[in-house]
Parts: sequence; structure tokens; C-alpha cells
Amino acid sequence: MASSNTEKLYKVLDAFEKAGKDKKEINKIRRNVEKGNLSLALEQIRKLNSAKAQTNNPPKKRGRKVKKKVEDIVDYDEEEEEDTTEEATENEYSDFDGNGYFDADGMHSDFDVTDEEGKESETDSEQKDSDEDADDGEYYEDGDDFLDGWGKEKTKIVYKEEVKTQESSYPEKLRNEDLEKAYVGLLLNTPKLITKYYIVYEECYFDDQSLLNIYKSILFTEGGKFTPEIAKNGFSFSVDNNETYKQKQDIKNEIAKIPFNPEKVYLELRKLFILRKSYIEEPREEIQKEIIDIRDYELYDQMSVDEVKAAVVQVSVTQKFKQAILSEDLTDFLEKGDNNLTNGLELPFPILSSVFKGIRKGETMAFAMPSNSGKSRFTIDIASYVAFIHKKKVLIISNEMSEEKMKLCLITTVLNNPEIQKLHGQKISKTEGELLEFKFRPDDKAKVKVDKDGFVLQEENETRADFVERLKKVSSEFNKTIAVTDWVNNQISNMIYFINITDHTNDELKKVIMNYYYKEKIEYVFYDTLKTDTANIGNGEEIKRTATILSNLAQNFGMFICSTLQLTESTTLPINLNVNDLAVSRTVKEVLDTLCLIKQIMREDWSKYQYSLEEVDTKFYELKKYTDPDERYYACVVDKNRAGAKPKLLFNLNLAYNRWNELGYLRLKNEGEGA
Repeated sequence: MASSNTEKLYKVLDAFEKAGKDKKEINKIRRNVEKGNLSLALEQIRKLNSAKAQTNNPPKKRGRKVKKKVEDIVDYDEEEEEDTTEEATENEYSDFDGNGYFDADGMHSDFDVTDEEGKESETDSEQKDSDEDADDGEYYEDGDDFLDGWGKEKTKIVYKEEVKTQESSYPEKLRNEDLEKAYVGLLLNTPKLITKYYIVYEECYFDDQSLLNIYKSILFTEGGKFTPEIAKNGFSFSVDNNETYKQKQDIKNEIAKIPFNPEKVYLELRKLFILRKSYIEEPREEIQKEIIDIRDYELYDQMSVDEVKAAVVQVSVTQKFKQAILSEDLTDFLEKGDNNLTNGLELPFPILSSVFKGIRKGETMAFAMPSNSGKSRFTIDIASYVAFIHKKKVLIISNEMSEEKMKLCLITTVLNNPEIQKLHGQKISKTEGELLEFKFRPDDKAKVKVDKDGFVLQEENETRADFVERLKKVSSEFNKTIAVTDWVNNQISNMIYFINITDHTNDELKKVIMNYYYKEKIEYVFYDTLKTDTANIGNGEEIKRTATILSNLAQNFGMFICSTLQLTESTTLPINLNVNDLAVSRTVKEVLDTLCLIKQIMREDWSKYQYSLEEVDTKFYELKKYTDPDERYYACVVDKNRAGAKPKLLFNLNLAYNRWNELGYLRLKNEGEGA
């Protein structure tokens, strides 16, 4: 009977709240009901009800008058107030039974209260005579709804505040309603446990919001006098209503039947809350998955809360690095051969491509040359090959050449490279100087003015735009050039990005690379030239730190990063170059996967060298004698190669066309051999 009467008291309080009664007083009454102080709660209800009836009468309004609201219809016999025995309490509750105040579904549609003797506490005639006692003088015209349908067929109470239900925010492994219920049930049955087994606001991640609401109630009501202040910080008061009361009673009864270990329940819930918090706050799906999988750790049951927190940090750190089980999929690895060890992109140089196994993501490569020997041009040659032959996006970072110089070099390379010519379809040769000076040959020299070299002259007072229009009409060479540059413009999916950085730190260099990686998914990066950052200029040892950063990026994000380095102006023969000829610390070699040392062979020494098409061969070729100063020979010494062989090669460079050709294996002539 007591439980039934308590539910009815809650319905009265819900009705008071709906009618706008003093919420603070209502909450005080609720707490007394929760604690079982039913007589005191009834006394407070009487006072709250009578206080409203004594307010000044408002002016009447025209139109239909409605029945009194809930707060004015609860009436009690004065004699009953002095009876506080248990039997009297049951009698007081009985005032809410029958067909008076509440029916089975909630609020009775007539709002009448019947006392013990079956008499109406307020008849229709009495209500007509008490117009001025109507609650706050609120009247409604015909057709208006009163309190969202109260007094009509609608009987379900809609509370001013509700605990809203929602779908779980967590994956299956991070859900456990039974554990949450066991925790709040233990606290409801033994509120003093909150002294030790509380969960602070920052780590409180209930999945079931109704259980979170009950936990708040425990903090401030059931366990209020035991709860430390630190446990209350951040939490709002609970939303209390009849449904909450019934849920509490059900949970208390259910959990009381099971011999839970409070410390074990508390520990497991806190661990689960830590995982939920970490899961919600982590934006990366791959790390979210790792956080979820912590629950599957073999030693998870033995882990403490702090160890779970540490595991989350470990997951975040470990996830940065590539992980695998080496003993898995070995047969598939061997049979398919589909891996970075064999499937690197080809370089434009067959021998280097063979010994390096191509351009492989996850590796760093460096080419070292003396100053003003063509490092940037060599970079453009390889980068354009990767972009246009292999159709990959490329990023070039330069701290030496400007955007304009790099663009001019790129046009020169694309125009004259035989492999790229097959793609754009224009068979043409133009030097970088001709492009810079905008010199093009006419189809018919007799029809236009030309200079001494046979190029179309721009007429006096002719604008550049007019000159361009005229070239389109008289020069096929110009039109082919424009066709090539237009073709490059249309290579949207394999563009060459460029950024010029001068004063920079290692951290800024790293951020630049990562920005283009995430923004454009660029996996092929060229850095010209690898130097110490601004803060360490002059400290050659610091170059290793920069190289290490690039190596880590390459490995962790599957990039290929190629850099150029500076060689000293030494007297070392090009074919005898070694790491000691680097202008920077030789320790940089330790972190590179491949390193080539490249130096020009002086014209007067051409006769001292030979080359062969195979590394071990009996047939050797002399270096062709050129009179063109743009034709050069370079020795390329492979100083480091994790993939194997370290040959010495001969390159021919035409500087004007930026055309690099790998000729073969270089050697010095034996002593006594003539030129």
C-alpha cells in the first residue's frame, strides 16, 4: 500500500509542477518522499496547496471559464493533520484512491477529490460560486485547450523536464547497461558507498541517460550527506518524477538480489568510462578502433584505471608507426611479389632504377652535387618524369630557386624530354634561353622580319599580346610550344606543386610536407636543397636531424622523399668521390636509404675516362667530344644503397635542354692507355 500511495504523491507533485507551483518547494517534498518521510511530505503538500489559494483574486476575463487547476483542488480535513501514526498515514494516502483525483492512467478528467466519507470536496455548483478563487484568474475562450488537453480525454502527464532517451553513442564493445545498473543499484541500496565509489564529472560517461539521472539523484539526495564535494562538482540536479521513482525501486529490488562486489563493479565501470571518453574525444577512426579493442586485451580484467588510461595513450602513440605481424601472409607475400621492394617507380635512368629497385615509397634518396652544377635541374628532370610518365602528384620544396626559374626549367624539360614528348605529341627542341627570350622561328622567313639567328622579331610599338597573336599565325614552333604548355595545364590529377621556403625551422618543413600529404595526398616529395634549419645555420651536424625528420615522415606515411645535398669544391676526382666530400656532416648518410655523389668531369679530363654498357664488360666507349659548352659529362658515384649494388655511372647533360642521359658504367682508363 505504501508504494502505491507514494506513487500517488509523486503524481500530485508532478501536477503541481505542471501547474507552475514553486519548484524549489516541490523538490524539497520529493526528497522527503524519497527518504520515506511521508507524513512530512503530506504536510508540505497541504501548505503548498493552501498558499496558492490565499493569493489576491485577479480580474475576470470574458469567455468560458475553466475548472480549477490542480493546486487548488487538493483539500484536507484539519483533524487529519495531527494524526501522524502509520495507520493515519495510510488513511491520508487513501484520499487519492477511487474516482476522485487520479485514475489508472494519470490525472482524472474531472479533477474532483473525494474524501474518506465519499463526499465531493468541491461540487460544480460550489465551483460556479467561487469564480474569484480560480487559479490566477486564468480563463480561456471557447475552442482553447487548457494545459495541453487536461480535463479532456488526454490523461498522460508531460513533465516540464524529462530525461530524454537516445540511441547509444558507443559501439557494441563499449556498451554495458547491466554494469551501469549494478553500480547505481548498489549506491541506491547503500548510499554511504558514494563516499568511496564516486565518479567525477570529467570521467562520467553513462550510456543510459536515465541511469545518469539516477546517479545525480544519489549525489544530491540519497547519498547527499555522504557525497564529497569533489564528486558533486560539475553535475546538475536530477530530474525527479514518478517514472524516476519507479525506476529506482525496480533497480533497488533487482540489484539487492545479486551479491555484487561494489569495488569490482566500480573499477569495471570506471575503466569502461575511460574508454568511452577516449573514444568520443578521438576523431581518427583507426585509433577509435584501437581504443575499442583495448577491451579485448588478454590482461584487461587485471588492468587498473590508470593502466587503461595509459593503454589509450600507448594506442595513440603506437598507431603513428606502421605495425604488422611478420609471420603472417608469408606465402602470399612471396607468390605475389606485390610489395615496395620490387614495385618502385622507374627512374628515367635504367641502371640507377635497377640498382635502387626504383623509386620506393617509405624511403629517402639524396643526390649531392657541388654548387651551381645543376641540382635543381636534376630535381625537375626526375620530378617531371614521376608526374607525367607515372602520373603521380609531386611536391617540390625549394630554398634556392624561385617559382619563376622552376617554371621555366619545367617547360624546358617537358618540351625536350623524349619520353614526355610521346605523351604530349609535339616533336620539338627549344632551349631554356630561347624560351626565356621568347624566340620562335617562323614557318616562312620571307614573310616576317627575323633576327640574325632566324627568330621572329617583335615589331617596334607591338605589344606582347599582339606579338603572341601574330606568332600564332606565322610560327608552328610557337604553336607546338603552346600546345605543350596547355597539355601540362590539363594534367590535373598529376600536378607538380611547388613551395619556396627560405627562413624555416625543421618543424615548419615537416608541417609543409604533412599539409600537402593530407590536403592533396602527395606521396612523392623533392626537397632542394637539404640544409640545416634557420636556427642551426653553420652547424653541419644538425643536417642529420633534418634528414631524420624526413626519413621518419617517409616511413610513417609511406612517402618517397628525395633531397639534394651540397658537395664541397674539392680536388677529388669525380670517379673517386666519397662521403667525406659532402659539404655537410657525413653522418647524414646514416639515415638515408640511397645516396649518390655527382660531379662534373672537366672538359680537359674527358679523354681519361671510358664507359661500358655492362658493369663487367670488355667493350668500352670513349666520351664523345662536344664543342657545345652546354654539353657536359657527370660522374655519379652510388655511395649508399640499401638495395644492394653501388656502381659508378656516367651521365651526359645538355644544360640548355635540361636533358639528362645515363650512358653506362664509368671507369678511368688504365695507366698507359692513350686518349
